[in-house]
Amino acid sequence: MSKKPNYILSLLQMRCPRCRKGHMYRTRNPFHWRFSRIFDMHDHCPVCKQKFELETGFWFGTGYVSYALSVAFSVFNLIWYWLFFGLSWRDNSIMIWLAVNGVILLVFQPWLMRISRVIYLYFFVYYNEETADLPDEK
Repeated sequence: MSKKPNYILSLLQMRCPRCRKGHMYRTRNPFHWRFSRIFDMHDHCPVCKQKFELETGFWFGTGYVSYALSVAFSVFNLIWYWLFFGLSWRDNSIMIWLAVNGVILLVFQPWLMRISRVIYLYFFVYYNEETADLPDEK
């Protein structure tokens, strides 16, 4: 019997929450030049056959996860910007931070949308020990 795959690593690699072996998305790169491929997911896990869309409209809840991730990402951007450049109302550095943060969020949006789906699915589907012996996805 193989050991249990790491939870965080499996989540960041966007793998199936049940077996932590199969990839959830057909294309591994979220920054594909065709935006129609951002949500190009398998219907079922290629390894354990876990259904990804648990019910109709299931992915609407990912908006809350995406919002929380965007807020956390913005706070992180505020902290590093403040440490490196400083913030003040007198020199409009807050407005510059808002612009920089907006651009950074826009660039990372494909990844944030994908990872929010993965995190949301991990809330509802748990690792199954019986899937440990299944062969890895090729």
